[in-house]
Amino acid sequence: MQPMLLKKPTVLLAVTLGSTIIFVLFFQPSRLSSSRKPDSMAARSFVLWLHGLGDSGPANEPIKTLFRSPEFRNTKWSFPSAPENAVTCNYGMRMPSWFDIHEIPVTADSPKDESDLLKAVQNVHTMIDKEVAAGTDPNNVFVCGFSQGGALTLASVLLYPKKLGGGAVFSGWVPFNSSMIKKFPEDAKKTPILWSHGMADRTVLFEAGQAGPPFLEQAGVSCEFKAYPGLGHSISNEELQFLESWIKTRLQSSS
Repeated sequence: MQPMLLKKPTVLLAVTLGSTIIFVLFFQPSRLSSSRKPDSMAARSFVLWLHGLGDSGPANEPIKTLFRSPEFRNTKWSFPSAPENAVTCNYGMRMPSWFDIHEIPVTADSPKDESDLLKAVQNVHTMIDKEVAAGTDPNNVFVCGFSQGGALTLASVLLYPKKLGGGAVFSGWVPFNSSMIKKFPEDAKKTPILWSHGMADRTVLFEAGQAGPPFLEQAGVSCEFKAYPGLGHSISNEELQFLESWIKTRLQSSS
């Protein structure tokens, strides 16, 4: 396999995510120009978005413009960027990466680097702890991620010591072995999981996504799985619109 082929998932992500952003900016100019003001009736909430391999946090920020419901007026969004790390599937070249990935496409049986993953999980927990310390109810904390960020989302919410509002995985995979289940805190198992995956995904194969719900069921974790026919390794507006409604139904009242 040539290096150019290994870089295709990164390029594909930039193109497909870019198309989603263009749709939002082009079709909703008046809504984007309006400024939001804190709403005392809306619950304080926090959405942490974890990007995919080779991407950046700022490139994903337009995603939040789709979430226009009043329930999100007091929502703080965070789009951190992964550090530059050597990535095995990219011949050891350095690129933005939360943890090491050994092969692309990712399958249900791909090798898992748990030690590197757990370091990334600790960084995510630090971000969550900071927001909780600032006064946000853990039940109003939602971690979402695409591809590698989706895999990190899953690990982060299931290893966090408290129940969170939810974890949303887009085109991700289970990045650890079944032996990790015994490390899940009991409260973390109560965190609901939303899993969305394109059936035409050739970067993180659909089979890798399908393996998620049975794994989580084995761990006693609730997971809602949604398959999108014809969708490749990208995020669609349909997925994000469903995410908005999914989070809204789980937000705790400020009263």
